[in-house]
Amino acid sequence: MLGNGRVAGALRPVVPFRSLRAAPPGRPPVPTMGFVMARRCQVTGAVGRSGNNISHSHRRTKRRFEINVQTKRYFIPSEQRHVTLTVSAKGIKTIDRRGIEAVVKELRARGEKV
Repeated sequence: MLGNGRVAGALRPVVPFRSLRAAPPGRPPVPTMGFVMARRCQVTGAVGRSGNNISHSHRRTKRRFEINVQTKRYFIPSEQRHVTLTVSAKGIKTIDRRGIEAVVKELRARGEKV
């Protein structure tokens, strides 16, 4: 036991510092850590999964398996314009195989904004 009442070697939880931005009256304050878009493929709908890191001693800690998402710009000849899609590596291969016209038509049928 240490002099301040704590046990030697005891771990304290670390809480990340978050500043709060003032919000309009009647609303709770907003954390300013920033907003990050979800890593999601627009073509395949693939999202990241959760799993475990496994150390040499076989201790397990939680981790995320994120997908390989790229922002790609494609030209649609029928509309004479470019579209920017957030696609995974598998989504890029799907576009190469089926063509951008067919993929965009399917995205619009699903209600995706393109």
